[in-house]
Amino acid sequence: MKYYIIAGEASGDLHGSNLMKALYQQDPQANIRFWGGDLMQQAGGTLVKHYRELAFMGFIEVLFNLKTILSNIKFCKKDIAEFQPDAIIFIDYPGFNMRIAKWAKTQGIPTHYYISPQIWAWKENRIAAVKRDFDYLYVILPFEKAFYEDKHHFPVSFVGHPLIDAIHNRKTVSHSEFIAENQLEEKPIIALLPGSRKQEITKMLSVMLSVVDDFKDYQFVIAGAPSQERAFYEPFLENKNVHFIANKTYDLLSHASAALVTSGTATLETALFKVPEVVCYKGSWASYQIAKRIITLKYISLVNLIMDREVVTELIQDKCNTKNIKTELQQLLEPEYRKQLIAQYDALEEKLGGRGASEKTAAQIVRNLKAPR
Repeated sequence: MKYYIIAGEASGDLHGSNLMKALYQQDPQANIRFWGGDLMQQAGGTLVKHYRELAFMGFIEVLFNLKTILSNIKFCKKDIAEFQPDAIIFIDYPGFNMRIAKWAKTQGIPTHYYISPQIWAWKENRIAAVKRDFDYLYVILPFEKAFYEDKHHFPVSFVGHPLIDAIHNRKTVSHSEFIAENQLEEKPIIALLPGSRKQEITKMLSVMLSVVDDFKDYQFVIAGAPSQERAFYEPFLENKNVHFIANKTYDLLSHASAALVTSGTATLETALFKVPEVVCYKGSWASYQIAKRIITLKYISLVNLIMDREVVTELIQDKCNTKNIKTELQQLLEPEYRKQLIAQYDALEEKLGGRGASEKTAAQIVRNLKAPR
C-alpha cells in the first residue's frame, strides 16, 4: 500500500522514523512518501521536504513567512494528489496538518492522526475539525482517551507513548566514554534543558545558570537544541563550570544526576530517564498573561499532567528565580528525596502503557486500511 506521512518537527521525525520501520514490518511492500527529516530518510521511503524548511514558530514568525507556508500547503496538496496514497498519516504539527487533512477528506483519502493535537490544553473548539477531518486518531497520553471519548464522544486508540521505545532502543554510551568524548570533568552532572527557541533559551539559561556557583561539586552541562548553532550559546559558557553538548540530549540525561528543564516534552523525557528534575518556565509578562487566560491546565509539565498531581516541582514566572531554583535543586540531590521521586517516575512509565507504541500504531493503520469502509 501507499502511505503519505507528514511530520514537521524534530520530534515528529523521530517518531515518524520508528513508525515507518514498523509499517515496513507490517507491510513489506509499503511505498512511503513523506515530509520529515534525517531519521525518517534513514528508515526508507522518499523525502519530499525536510522539516527544517517548515520550522516557523510564534505568531510574528508565522506572519512574516505566510507566503512560504501557503506555498508549502499548495505544494503538499499537489504532491499528494499525484501520489494517490491509500492513507495519509499526520504526525503532530497541527497548524499545517489540520489544513491538509481538511482538504484530504474532500478527496476521499483515509486520514490517520498519530500524536494528536493538544486541544485539551487550548483551542478545544478544534474538536469539531478533528471529528470532521480525521478517520482515525492514535493518542499517546492516557488522559487523551477520556478527553476524546468521554467528553467529546469520538473514538480513539491509546497506543502508549513512543518516547518509551525511543529511549529503550537507543545505543548507550558508557560513562567514561561520554566524559571523554565531550571533554567533561569527573564531576556529577546537572543537565540544563532550556528549550529550543532563541528567545526561550536566552531567558531560561540566564536564570538556570544563576545557581552555578552554589554547586561547585557539580558540573553544569547545557543540552544544545538541534535548531541552534553553537555560536549562539557561547556567551553562556564563560563560567568554567558550564559545558555545552549539541544533539546528544539522551546521552546527557543518561549520565545526569539532576536536571533543570523548561516545560515541554523534555520534562517527560527527563522523567523516563529517571533523572530528578525541576521544571522551570519564564515568559514575557504579556505572553504569560495571555497564556494564563487561554490555557486552563493545572500543571505545565507532562509529568504532572499525566499523574494528575505534582510529582515534579514547577517554578513558573515569578517563582522561577535564583533562590527557588537553588532550594529545589538542593532537595533533588538528597538521597531519600531522589528515591521517592524515582518511584513516582516508575509509576508514570507504567501509566504510559509500556513499550510498542510504533508497532501498535502501524498494526492498527494497516488493519484499518484492510477493513471494509
